[in-house]
Amino acid sequence: MSAQPPAAPVDLRSDTVTRPSPAMREAMARAEVGDDVFGDDPTVNALQERAAALFGMEAALFFPTGTQSNLAALMAHCGRGEEVIVGQDAHTYRYEGGGAAVLGSIQPQPLANLPDGTLDLAMVDAAIKPDDSHFAITRLIALENTIGGKVIGRDYLSRALTLAWKRGLSTHLDGARIFNAAVKLGMPVNLLCAGFDTVSVCLSKGLGTPAGTVLVGHRGLVDKARRIRKMLGGGMRQAGILAAAGLYALEHNVARLAEDHANAERLARGLAAAGFDVEPVQTNMVFVKVPKASCGALQQHLAAARVSAIVTPRTRLVTHLDVDAAGIDRAVAAFAGFPKA
Repeated sequence: MSAQPPAAPVDLRSDTVTRPSPAMREAMARAEVGDDVFGDDPTVNALQERAAALFGMEAALFFPTGTQSNLAALMAHCGRGEEVIVGQDAHTYRYEGGGAAVLGSIQPQPLANLPDGTLDLAMVDAAIKPDDSHFAITRLIALENTIGGKVIGRDYLSRALTLAWKRGLSTHLDGARIFNAAVKLGMPVNLLCAGFDTVSVCLSKGLGTPAGTVLVGHRGLVDKARRIRKMLGGGMRQAGILAAAGLYALEHNVARLAEDHANAERLARGLAAAGFDVEPVQTNMVFVKVPKASCGALQQHLAAARVSAIVTPRTRLVTHLDVDAAGIDRAVAAFAGFPKA
């Protein structure tokens, strides 16, 4: 009798590990292309038009990565020596290599995120610098939704936008997982993001494309971001092959994010039943507390069971379209089989 093939790997490191489906690959293969730096790639143009309409914005611009999209947006909003108010846990501040400071000469003013992921708006208001030559000019408030898997609701966003308007500041939203937030809230993205000057929307996380982010916003800011994208080396040529994946994702992969959220709840329940300390789940991220002394051994144990995770004292497990309910159950079984100290 022939041996059974090994079980497919379960990769919970991030929702960036997804691979394009056969149908998405077919859309990419059929894409009509041109030179996007000249503005004549029809598929890129179609994606930009679709994204702008979806978010109710004037314009959109396709970027290779979310990091570059966020950086170009911040540089479009802020000049050298000007300031952005941002959360300590925000991706733009914590995980993007300090690009805004290094390449944009933008001063970050980080504030502690509250447990729900928001910023205390009274602290934001107090952090805005007075008009004095001793201080950097506060120009921008940058928020993130979702942040650490947590959804920021429209009520808070409206209050933050009102504060920005009253104080004469512009606003940027890192919406790398904005569709997760929209699906969780049951709210269209144009309503959820209404009032922001720019929003960065990643296509290569939960939406499952191989690469790409779209920056949507006011036309003047997007036009500035186009020049900055060129400076940053982000101008691509026949990028319609990637843009076709984005169009496919917007059509087919948004509503199904609810499955990822359900699988995250399934994972959290299973881990809690196995005796692990699990934080409440909102979208597609599950955070598990692991004793520091056990991290290395647990990671090896999971790898032997063909479950990929980055194990730390606060382990993040991310569900996505390449992990189904059966994969979640295998991951739970692997965790449950780890000998407790």
